Amino acid sequence: MTVTVLQARSALATPALPVGDIAAHRPLDLRAIRLTTGTLADWQDLNASATIPHCIDQLEASGVIDNFRRVVGESGAAYRGFYFADSDLYKVIEAVAWEIARTGTTEFDAWLDDVIGLVARVQEPSGYVMSWIQGVHPEKKFAELDWTHEMYVLGHLVQAAVALDRANGRTDLLTIARAFADLVDRRFGPGRDKGICGHPEIETALVELFRHTGERRYLTLAERMIDLRGTGLLKVGGLGARYFQDQAPVRESRDAVGHAVRQLYLNAGVTDAYLENGDPTLLSAMDSQWASAHERKMYLSGAFGSRHRDEAFGDDYELPSERAYAETCATIADLHWTWRMLLAGGQAGAARYAETIEREVHNALAASIDATGTKFFYSNPLQQRPDRYSEENAPRERTSWYACACCPPNIARTVAQLSSYVATSTDTTLWLHQFAAAEIDLPAHLGDGVLRIATAYPADGAVEITVHGRITPGARLAVRVPSWSPSSALASPVLPDAAAPVGADGYAHVELVEGATYRIDLDLTPRWTSGHHRVDAVRGCLALERGPVVFCVEQASMPDGAIVDDLVLVPGAPHEVSPRELAVTVASVTQVASVTTAPGGVASGGLYAASGSTAGDAPTFTVTAIPFATWGNAAPGAMRVWIPVRP
Repeated sequence: MTVTVLQARSALATPALPVGDIAAHRPLDLRAIRLTTGTLADWQDLNASATIPHCIDQLEASGVIDNFRRVVGESGAAYRGFYFADSDLYKVIEAVAWEIARTGTTEFDAWLDDVIGLVARVQEPSGYVMSWIQGVHPEKKFAELDWTHEMYVLGHLVQAAVALDRANGRTDLLTIARAFADLVDRRFGPGRDKGICGHPEIETALVELFRHTGERRYLTLAERMIDLRGTGLLKVGGLGARYFQDQAPVRESRDAVGHAVRQLYLNAGVTDAYLENGDPTLLSAMDSQWASAHERKMYLSGAFGSRHRDEAFGDDYELPSERAYAETCATIADLHWTWRMLLAGGQAGAARYAETIEREVHNALAASIDATGTKFFYSNPLQQRPDRYSEENAPRERTSWYACACCPPNIARTVAQLSSYVATSTDTTLWLHQFAAAEIDLPAHLGDGVLRIATAYPADGAVEITVHGRITPGARLAVRVPSWSPSSALASPVLPDAAAPVGADGYAHVELVEGATYRIDLDLTPRWTSGHHRVDAVRGCLALERGPVVFCVEQASMPDGAIVDDLVLVPGAPHEVSPRELAVTVASVTQVASVTTAPGGVASGGLYAASGSTAGDAPTFTVTAIPFATWGNAAPGAMRVWIPVRP
């Protein structure tokens, strides 16, 4: 079967590329933002040298590749893994694609030849390709959309194919993806069968396929799937419609509910659709959804999902620390959605979206992987008790793979594209959203120059931006000023009158001047953070933050004889800062806080006691807090982010 592939509409290598005039911000080419040193650059290098190769090895070891081989008689092994395991392969291909875009590597070319050729051999003449259906249950083809994940798998195939074409012009996977997408369009497009996937993801992929090929029918199909959600098409069974985000039409659903990853992927697709059709009712729903998820249901670390049952959002302010499900894929899905809300000019504002992405990247996402880049958390609780037992997707320590392995390859593809989220442009302005040592090529309409950013952030708050090359007259620079550093101003030593304080939009704005250097010093004074009074799980507790980094105390760093679960914070406890870097995944500094042990515990004291029995006379001592992202690297054991305050 021959499929004609249209020329891509843009040569930009970036994950989300709106093509209309609706977007408030334009993404830059991933290749135009080169992270040079520091936390994020080191992480991308580790991802390329360790995480991606590890994922490739695990695809073979776990049976994902054999699942394809057995369909065409190239393996006699039994099917292994979940029915949607094909998606793990596609996510790894996408990770490789963005790594090719980032560095131009050819290291993975032979592997790509092998696996893409295998997928092509498995694909049916109709365009259908899914190894579980074809090799195990062919009678279920498009028959159980609530559970079979066929469209979810297609979505990841499409995203990998688009990424690979954008990275180096390779179109063989795109040919496969388009054939499958065309089949779905023939079956479920306008005027045909009504069908939506039980696990949203295809919506955002179809919009991107429209952007990449110019074929509007892909956008129309995505819009149709969005419009059909909440109309009762799915057989929701005992899980209920909320689990599937099928309890109400998208435009009427104002709260984040049900399976957290599904809700957040759906929202990314809805926002993508808005970015192309400009339907204000879609953006209004997304504004409400974003407020629900981030103002009432987000963990301090930037994680989502408070219930192990159904991997779901809980009620408003239901945020238990030790029972947080906080799936890694939920943080990744939200990062993708929040980035699209920034591009769309959503109600919360670019600064808030960018600060949320920063929180997610430096905390929940960073904590999901160990210092070797080869072990992962699926669930990311903010507290682990010493006697916690391991559950399959919530182990006591990071593990090299999972039976449901959605998270590790998702981490790999996200880290490979991290530089995409650093900056955007508008007609007159280059917007700097994330702080990292980098080189940024200005888009052509702003000049023919490069911004060089020097910083050790988040270990240090000094950020210097030097302008090199020709600048278009009137071009400007906007630098985000974090909410925890509101007094910071952007200034230039050679332009003493150009100091710019934070504006109402959360950014400091200055004119771009050829040869100028701008400096902003962010206030990284450690701060104690309290939770909303309705978050009962952390009532009477404080968490320690410095800049974007959330800290925790783990048993491995406790003094002899001290137990994490017995810590009680002394009111007004001082903290000191040491310049020591702690881990590869985050470059930060050590914090210390005075605490005291509470009476009782396993060996003594009752489960309950009369009011007034406090630790007021207990001796105090000092413990070391570490970035939450690095916990468990020294040794497995107890940990907590939120520390009770002594009455």
